[in-house]
Order: sequence, then C-alpha cells, then structure tokens
Amino acid sequence: MHIGHIPLANRLFVAPMAGVTDRPFRQLCKRLGAGYAVSEMVTSRKDLWASLKTSRRANHAGEPGPIAVQIAGTDAAMMAEAAVYNVERGAQIIDINMGCPAKKVCNKWAGSALMQNEALAVEIAAAVVAACAPHRVPVTLKMRTGWCQQHKNAVQLARRFEGVGIQMLTVHGRTREQGYKGQAEYETIAAVKAAVSVPVVANGDITSPQKARAVLAATGADAIMIGRAAQGRPWIFREVAHYLSTGEQLAPPLVAEVRRLLLEHLQDHYGLYGEASGVRSARKHIAWYVRDLPGGEAFRQQINTMEDCAAQWQAVADYFDALGSQMDRLPAAGADAAPITRDSQHEQEQQH
Repeated sequence: MHIGHIPLANRLFVAPMAGVTDRPFRQLCKRLGAGYAVSEMVTSRKDLWASLKTSRRANHAGEPGPIAVQIAGTDAAMMAEAAVYNVERGAQIIDINMGCPAKKVCNKWAGSALMQNEALAVEIAAAVVAACAPHRVPVTLKMRTGWCQQHKNAVQLARRFEGVGIQMLTVHGRTREQGYKGQAEYETIAAVKAAVSVPVVANGDITSPQKARAVLAATGADAIMIGRAAQGRPWIFREVAHYLSTGEQLAPPLVAEVRRLLLEHLQDHYGLYGEASGVRSARKHIAWYVRDLPGGEAFRQQINTMEDCAAQWQAVADYFDALGSQMDRLPAAGADAAPITRDSQHEQEQQH
C-alpha cells in the first residue's frame, strides 16, 4: 500500500489521538506491528507554534518514517501555512483533521464541524494540497460519516476531496453527533470506498483481530485504523497482522515482555516531557496497561499519588515482577468476532 509515492509497511494504522499518540507511543506501536502512525493534531494557529505543547508534537527526532502530521484549523490560508511549517520540520505526509468530535475543537468550527460547511472543507483541502505539492508531500484527510444522523455527507465530500488531490481518506464510522457513543457503522465507509479510487481507511470500534478482519471484509477498505484499543495494548497490531495472515489467534504477550515494553515506553515518555510533566502524563498509559490485570485498580490509585519519575518507574517494575510470579502471560483479551453484515449495520444505525 502507498500514500501517493510513499510506500507503507502494512495496512494497520495508529489513529491520531490528542494526548496519546505522541512520539514515544507512535514508535512503540510501529515496533509492535503498526505500518503507519499519525501524530496528534497540530494547530494551524501560528501564535501557538512556539508553545511547549506544539513544539513537542512537532518533534520527530529519531522517529522512523514515514512521518505523518495531522493539522487542524478553519482557515484555508492558515492551514496551508501550517502544512508547510510541519513539512519544514520533517513531515513527509500531511493529514487534515475533519474527524475530531471534541467540543473545544468543533465550537471553533474545526475538526468534524467542517463537514457542515462543504465549500470551506473543500477549500481547505485544496489549499493544503497546493501548498504541499512543491515539496512532493501527499495530503490525506480524516473525517466522520457526517455531522449527524440526518446529514451523512461523507460520500459527497470524499468525491470532492479526491477531486482536489487528497490522496487517502480515513473514515470513522460515526457522526460527530455520536462522539464515541453507540456503535460504529461500516456501510458508509463501504460507500466511500466504492465512490473513490484513492485508498480508504476504516476506523471505529476495531478492538480485536477478528473485528479487524470483519471490518475489512464489510467495507472493502484498503487499511484499518486502530485508536482506543491500542491504549495499553500496543501489541494489538501484531495480533491483527498474525490473524489476518494465518487465521490463528496469537498468544497473549509474556508478562516479562510487557514489563520491558512499558518500562522502555516510560523512559521515552519522561525523556520527551521531563520530570514534572512526564510523571503526570504517564499515569494514563500505566492505567491502560494494568486496567484488566490483578490488582490493577489499586495500583492505578497508587501511581496517581506519585510525583517522581524514578519512583513511578520502579513501582511499575515491582508491580510486573509480582505479577510475573503469578502468571507467565497476560490474560487473553476478549474477542468480538460477530460477523458484520449489511443488515446488522442497518440495525446498529437505527438503534444509535
């Protein structure tokens, strides 16, 4: 699979998630089988580019390519300028955010709110494509099925985005109105795939290898994008890859391997964020890793009281040492392998 002229390792993608898919997390997911990862969204507001948050998000030091950066905003000229700014800092692919449902984003008419203004959405896409063309940087776009149940316009917009040069489309199978509630539906993604010739990526509720295969079959998509299911379980990508190639379920990881992965992740995390910020922002990652493990909730509460990176790191090491004395492997994750049919998609749509 390619995005424009850029080849990808496989068709398993990490979703851009604000506060989650920073450089350490992206690198970890790639090590564990993801073929492609998109950064947290970077604002198009020039006055915020020098902020610590944005400078961290634009830091790709040591990151294996292709480096993809997602940008967000509402003004075509500003978005074009933001694209060039990130290209000059190492971005090899620019992704436009028209999928974020967060109120603080949509209230400013960015993210999925742009799907309500098709003319502006297309103008932004065209401007970013034109700005990136001299640099031979392909532009992709992530969107939802529409703004609300009564106004699903992903297919119409997909055709127009392809027309102005967008080279890959990712569709989350929910409307903005749904946020992350209810169930994702895949019929709209299949319709988008049928309507355009550029690669289409399916996103939403892909939580197991079985579900990944079912979504690919239901949509005909070229790739799948996994977000929340990778939080605390970054090895899901190798599990999916193994299942798609063999039809067999990969054994859960060894406790010793998870211990090593998390401790290495924490070291990278502290290195990017520093002591004060790193110890706090690491808490959510640790909580995701241990949420389904014995004593996980008590350990999460313990971690939340710690203000020192070294103490936090050592506590994690001790927790997994104790866990390793009880079991060799993590418990198997639940599988949601129910087949997806067009009838079941319609039922989901009516219920939600």
